[in-house]
Amino acid sequence: MPAAAETPRLKALKSAPLGVWVILSENEDTILAAGATFEEVSEKAEALGDDIVILKTPTSWTSFSV
Repeated sequence: MPAAAETPRLKALKSAPLGVWVILSENEDTILAAGATFEEVSEKAEALGDDIVILKTPTSWTSFSV
């Protein structure tokens, strides 16, 4: 079975540092900001408006099978 295609969202997330909170654009293909804590990115998010996504990047990128 071939590997899953890398979506623009996945490419953006893989470009971010590991284990940090990030703010993604509305379409989730661009990292707008990153920070070590949720509080840090929450403050940055206030200036960016409502159409954003906040999430934490994994501590490592590993492949797995289901």
